[in-house]
Amino acid sequence: MAGGIGIPICVQCGTASNPCRCKVVGPTLGFLAFAVAAVVEWPVGALVYCFKHVKGRRIMAHPAAVVYPSVTNAIPI
Repeated sequence: MAGGIGIPICVQCGTASNPCRCKVVGPTLGFLAFAVAAVVEWPVGALVYCFKHVKGRRIMAHPAAVVYPSVTNAIPI
């Protein structure tokens, strides 16, 4: 039995950004960028949340609200 960590592949169908109407590269790279940003920003956001609730929530939401959509939409395939 072979085991290991696989690379996540994300597929987004029904888009109008390319003729195939499916995106693979953009969502996959967007997810990887989201994961990297989340590893850094979630602990920082949790610490800031202890003192300033609104600012901490905004920091923790940044990977999902800004990083993932920016990367996904920047790559049309």
